Amino acid sequence: MTIKKRILTAAVALPLLILLILHGGYFLFCGFIILLSFLGLTEFYRMALPERGPEGMAASLAGALLPLALLFHDPLRLLFAVMLLVIPSCLLFLFRIRDIRQSAGETALFLMGFLYVPLLLGHLVLLRGVQFGVQWIFLLLVIVMAGDTGAYFTGSRFGRRKLYPIVSPNKSVEGALGGLAGSVAGAVIARFTFFPELTLVDALVTALLLGILGQLGDLFESLLKRSFGVKDSGTIIPGHGGILDRLDSVLFAAPAAFYYALFIFMRR
Repeated sequence: MTIKKRILTAAVALPLLILLILHGGYFLFCGFIILLSFLGLTEFYRMALPERGPEGMAASLAGALLPLALLFHDPLRLLFAVMLLVIPSCLLFLFRIRDIRQSAGETALFLMGFLYVPLLLGHLVLLRGVQFGVQWIFLLLVIVMAGDTGAYFTGSRFGRRKLYPIVSPNKSVEGALGGLAGSVAGAVIARFTFFPELTLVDALVTALLLGILGQLGDLFESLLKRSFGVKDSGTIIPGHGGILDRLDSVLFAAPAAFYYALFIFMRR
C-alpha cells in the first residue's frame, strides 16, 4: 500500500513541480522555496523541540524568509538577515528559560534549524538565477531522484552489506553503489535530452558529486530522526512522510550544484 501511495503521490506532484519550474518564473519559484522552508522548519522544530511549539512556529515563519535575502546576491544582506534571526533567538532563550540545564542545547537546535533548512534550501533560489538555471534545477532533481530510485531497487534486490547500521539499518553498500549508478545514468540522459550545454565530464562529475552528497544528506536526516526518536519528519506527503524526508538529499546537493555551476561551468 505504501508503494502505491508513493507512486500516486509522485504521479500528481511531479507534473505540478515540472510546470512550476518551467513556467512559474523566478519569483514564483522563490515563493515556492519559501513555502518549503516554512514546512521544513516546522517539521524540524516539531521533532527537535516539541515543548517549544509557539516559539518554533514563530521561528519557522521568520526563518522561511531567509531565502529572500539571497535574491539580491549581496552577502551583506544575507549576513544582516542571519543576524536578525540569531540575536532574537538567543534573547528568546535567555528570557524564556524552561530548564536552564537544557537551555544551551535548545538554543543550538533552534539556530541549527535556520542553517539546515532555509540556508541550504535557499541555494535553489541562487541556482535558478544562474545561466541555464532551469536546466540546472532539473539536472539536480534528476540526479537525486534517479539516485534514490537506483538505491532503492538495487538495495532491495542485492543489498547484503550494511552501509551505516547505527544511523540507517536498512541501507546497504550495494544500494549506495546502485544509487550512484542511477545518478550517473540520470545525468547522462539529462545531457542528451534537455541540457546539451553540459559536457560528458560535467555530467559525470556532477552526478558523482551531487549523488554522494545527496546520499549523505539522506543519512544525516536519518541521524536526526533517530536522535529525536521519530520515524518520519512528518506526514504531509502521503506515502513519503514529511517535507524533510523528501528534501534531505536536495539540502546537501543544492549548494554543490550552485557552486559547481558558478565557479566551474560558467567560468569557461
